[in-house]
Amino acid sequence: MTQTSPAAATAVGRPGARALLRALAIASTLPYIALKTAWIAGSRVGIPDGSPLLEHRTTMIVANGVTILMDSAVVVIALLLTRPWGLRVPAWLLVLPVWVASGLLLPIMTGYPAQLVVSLFRGSGVGGNGGDGDPFLDEWVFGVVYGGFTLQGIALGTLFALYARERWGHLWRGTLRDLPQSPTAPALRVTAVLASLLAVVPAVMHLVWATGSTAGLNGARIADRDGPFYVMEAFNALFALVAAAGVLLLAFRRSALPLAVPLVLAWCGSGASGCWGGWLSAASLTGTQKVSEQPTPTMVVIYGVQMLLGALVVTLGGYFFSERAAAPGSRGAVPSAPSPGIRA
Repeated sequence: MTQTSPAAATAVGRPGARALLRALAIASTLPYIALKTAWIAGSRVGIPDGSPLLEHRTTMIVANGVTILMDSAVVVIALLLTRPWGLRVPAWLLVLPVWVASGLLLPIMTGYPAQLVVSLFRGSGVGGNGGDGDPFLDEWVFGVVYGGFTLQGIALGTLFALYARERWGHLWRGTLRDLPQSPTAPALRVTAVLASLLAVVPAVMHLVWATGSTAGLNGARIADRDGPFYVMEAFNALFALVAAAGVLLLAFRRSALPLAVPLVLAWCGSGASGCWGGWLSAASLTGTQKVSEQPTPTMVVIYGVQMLLGALVVTLGGYFFSERAAAPGSRGAVPSAPSPGIRA
C-alpha cells in the first residue's frame, strides 16, 4: 500500500466514519438472516397461502441456508475493509467476493427504486407471483429485504472505495491517454472486442423482453410480467452495455477520460451482468415439476453468456492491474502499519 495523501487521510480517517458504515452493513443483514432462519425453522411469516415457496420444503431449506451464508459474508467483508488485518489479505481474496457482492446488490440498488416508482404509477406492488396468479411473498417482505440489500450496497460500496483508494489508488491515476504502451495491448483489444460482442447478446434479448416480447420466455415469466419486470429487463440490458463500454474504452485508450471511469464501468457492468446471470442460472437449477417454470433454452443461453461476459471482463481486469502493479515505479507494497483511515 502506498502512503495516503493528507487530503485522503483526512477524508477517510474521520473518527467513527468507517465504524458507522461497518455497523450499518452488519445491521442491515439482520432482518434478512432472521427472516430466512424463521422460514427454515418452519415459520410462514411473510409467505401467503398458495405461494410456490410452500411446494418444495427441502429445496426452500437448502436455498435459504445458502443465502444466509451469502448474506453473512457481508459481515466478514465489512470487517476486512475496516480492520488492520484486512490490509494483509491477498488482493484476489478480497476483490472477488466484493465484485460478486456488488454484482448481486447493484441491480437491486438501482432497480428497486425504479420499480417502486413504476408501481406507484400503476397502482401495483413489486412482488411477483408463481406464474399462475399465486402470490410469491407478502409485499412488506420485498421492502424489508430489498431495503436491507440497498443499505448493504451503500455501506460496502463506500467502504471498498475508501479501502481501494488507499491500497491501490496509484494504479488508476491519470487518464486513458496517459497509459503507457504495452506489449499485451493487441491481445487486450481483441479480448475487449470479444467481450463487447458477447455483451450484445444479453443486451439485445433483455431489451426485447423489456419492450414486451415473450420470445424465449417460459410460461411462468410470461404470466409474471408487470411493471417491475420490464424495469429489471431494461436494467439488465443496460448493465451488459455498460460492461462493453468499459472494456472498449480501456482497450483502445482514445479518450481523455480519467482512467477510473472505464474501470468503474467495467466493474459495475460485468458484476451486475455476470453475477446476476449466475444467480438466475442457479435458481433455474432448483428442480420444479411445473413445465411452465422450467427455463427455456433461450433463457439458459442468455444467463450463460452473461456469466461468460462477467468472467471475461474480470480476467481482463486482473491482467490489467497485474501489469500496472509490475510496471517500473509502481508502488504496490503493503505497509507494515495500518493506514490512517483503518483503525483497530
